[in-house]
Amino acid sequence: MKPNQLINEISPYLLQHAYNPVNWYAWKEEAFEKATKENKPIFLSIGYSTCHWCHVMEKESFEDFEVAKILNENFISIKVDREERPDIDSIYMTTCQLMTGRGGWPLSIFMMPNKKPFFAGTYFPKENRYGKIGFKELLLQISNAWKTKYDQINYSSDEITSLLQNYFSKINKNDIPENIIDIAFDSLNSNYDKEFAGFGKAPKFPSPHNLLFLLRYFKIKNDSSALNIVLETLKNMRLGGIYDQIGFGFHRYSTDRKWLVPHFEKMLYDQAMLIIVYSEAFQITKNAFYKNVVYEIIEYLNYNMRSKDNAYFSAEDADSEGEEGKYYLWTYDEIKNLLNEFEFNLAVKIFNVDKDGNYLDEITHTKNGKNILHLKYTLEELAQQLEIPYNQFINIYNEIINKLKTSRQNRIHPFKDDKILTDWNSLLISAFSIAGRIFGDNDLINYAENIFQFINKNLLNKNYELLHCYRNNKSQINATLDDYSFLIWGLIELHQSTFNKIYLEHAINLANVTIENYYDESNGGFFIAGKSSNDLIIKTKDHFDAAIPSGNSVMIYNLVRLNSILFINNYKKIIDKTFEFYSHHLTTTPSALTFLLVSFMQYNYSNELVIVYDNNKDLNDAINKISNSFIPFLNVIPLSINNKPAEFESYNLLNEKITFYLCKNFNCQLPTNDLNDVLNEFM
Repeated sequence: MKPNQLINEISPYLLQHAYNPVNWYAWKEEAFEKATKENKPIFLSIGYSTCHWCHVMEKESFEDFEVAKILNENFISIKVDREERPDIDSIYMTTCQLMTGRGGWPLSIFMMPNKKPFFAGTYFPKENRYGKIGFKELLLQISNAWKTKYDQINYSSDEITSLLQNYFSKINKNDIPENIIDIAFDSLNSNYDKEFAGFGKAPKFPSPHNLLFLLRYFKIKNDSSALNIVLETLKNMRLGGIYDQIGFGFHRYSTDRKWLVPHFEKMLYDQAMLIIVYSEAFQITKNAFYKNVVYEIIEYLNYNMRSKDNAYFSAEDADSEGEEGKYYLWTYDEIKNLLNEFEFNLAVKIFNVDKDGNYLDEITHTKNGKNILHLKYTLEELAQQLEIPYNQFINIYNEIINKLKTSRQNRIHPFKDDKILTDWNSLLISAFSIAGRIFGDNDLINYAENIFQFINKNLLNKNYELLHCYRNNKSQINATLDDYSFLIWGLIELHQSTFNKIYLEHAINLANVTIENYYDESNGGFFIAGKSSNDLIIKTKDHFDAAIPSGNSVMIYNLVRLNSILFINNYKKIIDKTFEFYSHHLTTTPSALTFLLVSFMQYNYSNELVIVYDNNKDLNDAINKISNSFIPFLNVIPLSINNKPAEFESYNLLNEKITFYLCKNFNCQLPTNDLNDVLNEFM
């Protein structure tokens, strides 16, 4: 079949549709000019390469010649990869949510040639089904309405666009109460599932930023219930089917309350954020369980997701051979044929394998003979229950894992989206930097440095302008706020793990570019798209933390941290004005902005530790001791006695020994040579 225009794109998602009979266009001016010239409505379809329901709609409708004929004759059809263009997705996903009360992918938008939307939905089956209009019938109705009710559609599109503009620009200022973090905690706590951990019922998402908030709430309030929520959630996720027990790494979310049946895709950003949370859980508890999970995730990333240039790919699909989860599921007999009798009997008990299958099929609600491997107890607990010495048990367990992994590698692997995104790789810079610092592991810090070297070489120019995406030796697409804010965060963490000033200099320069090009001087907050973006009907801001923290939440966190590390207060006005912009959302739905509350806590509880030292060994010993403790609001400023900046001229050695100055709001306590004096302040 002759390809459509998507064949010239580099996005794996767009290329998946290059041989559809639909005459797809990418988001380019050519498509809008053609729609204007031919007076046709635009059908905009937004998805991503590892989206299960995107695949379903493609097979049902976009590969169907009957549907394609209707689209090609009556519409101009545009495909967008939401991971390439989150700025476009933000506009039209918000449209869908405002019009229908829900959202998701694939996102289906009908709009005017001037990009103003007039109808929105998500997945549509090809034919009418279960009271839901089919895509074919929908196309015919909209095509008919375009010809007979054009003025009404045009008016509706103006109204919807006005509603969008008001949604993103209107400010409802509220006073942020002093107990806002208590209010947020109460909200999360009331939504906590005491039986299976996590929040809500189903589906259940990892939501790592919620857990990061709770760990900091625990630190401030010394509230063990906050810590318990985090630890139980982390434990249940690792034991559940949402975790790949054989190849490691987390699937996207659990479709059920028990963390058993996952949506099987794996996203880079989930792995990055969860590395941070599990690392901090270890830092608090010193329980090796959490550390082991970190290293398992990293093993998965390095084996499956690392490029030859030491950056990391975006995602792995849920589907293989047209079936969701097929790569990850096991029959009783498959396992039996791979293991000896002793190993098999043990594997059945460890992974809860059943002859009939161990879960109900989502569609038939019956067992289908397939098993999702999962644990009900930790390995230590299992060894004790089975009365096998732990070391011996671990050896057998690893042998079982290796045999199953070797066999599984012969299966057809899920599709891998091998584009490299600046924002998601930047989250991994933070994750590797934080984990490396906590575990004293220079290899992890080297991984972080390697990612930045890749970004610096391929996606960042000398004016500190970023590009968003890299694939097949080609960099493209203007960066969004997430690219800048996540990279600045990564560089701050990398600086705090290496104290290499170059990373701090890069972070400062990127912050200044972000403020200049993305900050809303009038209302506060940062736009998702920069000033150079000219192909959008409106500029949007992210109002809430979603699967990952919002660009605004992270940007404010960065500015608070930079103020602290630089011992200045240059960004205070921007920080205050952005909190003011989000004050209504913070006070009405604080648990939807937990990473902004992490920034809020950082703002109010931040400390600086100025360390004056004469030799590197003393400094390294001190840093290792600090990193052994969970002190989330502390920023370290090391000063060599032989090379101090002028603004720190008054900070000197006490008794010719390494000296510590603990500061808050840029006011410092008396110096001490005893690091324990400092650490005791945080116990």
